[in-house]
Amino acid sequence: MKKKIYTIILLLGLGGLFGTSCSDMLDQSPDNILTNEEVFKDWNMVQSVLANYYGRVKWGQRIDDDWQYIYLDEACNSSGGPDYTQNFGDAHWRVFDYGLIRNINQFLEGVRSAAAANLTAAQKDQVEGEARFLRAWTYFNMCRCMGGMPIVGDEVFEYQQGMDITPLQIARSTEAETYDYIIKECDEIFEKLPASKTTNSSRVNRWTAMALKARAAIYAASIAKYNNLLGAPIKTAGGEVGIPADKAQSYYQLALTTAKKIIAESGYSLQNAKADKGVNFYEATSVKDNNVEVMWSTDYKYPGVTTQFTTRNIPRSIREDMDGTIITPILNLVEAFEYANDRNGALKTVDANGNYIFYDKSSDIFKNKDARLYGTIIYPGAVFKGKEINFQAGRKSLNGTAWVNEIAGIGTKDAEGNVITDENGPTTTNDQNVNKTGFCIRKFLDETVGAATRGRGSEMWFVNFRFAEIILIAAEASMELGNQSDAVMYINQIRSRAGIQPLTSVTLDDIVRENRVEFAFENHRYWDLKRWRLAHILWNGIEGDPNATHYALFPYVINQPGNPANGKWVFDKQKAHMSVYPRYFQMKNYYNFLDQDWINRNPKLVKNPYQ
Repeated sequence: MKKKIYTIILLLGLGGLFGTSCSDMLDQSPDNILTNEEVFKDWNMVQSVLANYYGRVKWGQRIDDDWQYIYLDEACNSSGGPDYTQNFGDAHWRVFDYGLIRNINQFLEGVRSAAAANLTAAQKDQVEGEARFLRAWTYFNMCRCMGGMPIVGDEVFEYQQGMDITPLQIARSTEAETYDYIIKECDEIFEKLPASKTTNSSRVNRWTAMALKARAAIYAASIAKYNNLLGAPIKTAGGEVGIPADKAQSYYQLALTTAKKIIAESGYSLQNAKADKGVNFYEATSVKDNNVEVMWSTDYKYPGVTTQFTTRNIPRSIREDMDGTIITPILNLVEAFEYANDRNGALKTVDANGNYIFYDKSSDIFKNKDARLYGTIIYPGAVFKGKEINFQAGRKSLNGTAWVNEIAGIGTKDAEGNVITDENGPTTTNDQNVNKTGFCIRKFLDETVGAATRGRGSEMWFVNFRFAEIILIAAEASMELGNQSDAVMYINQIRSRAGIQPLTSVTLDDIVRENRVEFAFENHRYWDLKRWRLAHILWNGIEGDPNATHYALFPYVINQPGNPANGKWVFDKQKAHMSVYPRYFQMKNYYNFLDQDWINRNPKLVKNPYQ
């Protein structure tokens, strides 16, 4: 008998974990119903099912949903009117996907069954390793959202009408047990996975598994340490939330040992081939060809699945369609990048007396900045797709001793053909697709012709893991374990590529800052500040606080014939009017709330703190 394939969603508080007694379920469309025997005898079909699972593990910040970038201190909405985001919701970026875990467990059951007799041992090992990695990755994403999760192992639970559901109601594991499970899975699948990288790093290998192990260990370590340094540690009585402080050192050691193994044996390295360090960093994250750094990506390919991130966020002056500058970076992030020989990254707009500093070119204010700034952000005067991108909010002239702004509609010129307000802005209007912060994103923006059109879209990947993270995990773990010499050695590898001065010692502040600028827009910042218990300190909801409030940079040209400053550039730092409120992260936001409906279906699910 051919058995129908379907899912029951959110049964007993474990979304989709329980099917029916006649459901050999692999998620297919209704017009393509297949049995296990039909699926698992065909290697191509097996890989197709696995590809479906890869496509379902996209959570948090990602380039196929660019609105996810406006919540933190990296970018803000830049199209239309102001955004009124302030608080973080109780379910912000929450992951609770036992439907996917059930599907993976059914897949594993099929791979291990007689139905897969046509597959070679190597093929079985590979897809089992990949499936278990995706399952561990799902648990990791759930754990960093909500703490300890029910661990079901390989079980595929079956439910029949009228049966006793009590055995199907599984309690939450502790937060430590969940991280331990993820780490154990990564160890067990290591030999099953291939050692070499796949095309565009779109499928995981054994080193991706080790990268997840290292990340899980450093998360568990920092939670064990920094949660317990709070005046009132966030925890539950049963340990579903909170990791004992005495576990911190062993987790740090595990993170370091794992990172060292990857560094020594994996064959990955920092992308560092180009003489231009800014271009070099852009290519490290955003160019697939000859990339030696990216360990796992969510890849896109035309004419299959592409993204509209480039279409939606390319500077207006070089757009290929009707979109552009939907979201734009904020000044806060730009100033987090150091100068080559000055750790204070604040842009020098005025002198000690508060008078404007005049620049010959708009790009001069960014001279000698950390090269990663160029590779991450299109700033005034920077080049993208071979063209200089101009940002000009208006012109300034003297009225007595006061500077007066002259602004106009975007693209407006005076009678002599001189720009008043550039096509790229920035402005404080409510216009669609007009820059409001004075910067555009470069990271993950595609230079390929046609990539910024709705019809084609971009093949740009999104990076999930890259080698630079492994270096910084080694630096952080070394610092936490008291080994300053190794911490300095590791962190300076990252800083050397960026063209900035080496450090002689490493503190947590150094680690925080390095992670911020290295991994901007890569879905790290939110989770890092949570694990270090810094989110409530930086995003404190206080108006005017330099960390919580979003800022913009507005460039102006001096229009004062006869004045030595005529034609030079000055800059105004101002609040980003598109972000009305400062970001406010509350203590309750460290762990997402569990829905009451889940608890009603499974009373063993313990609520999180502050619920």
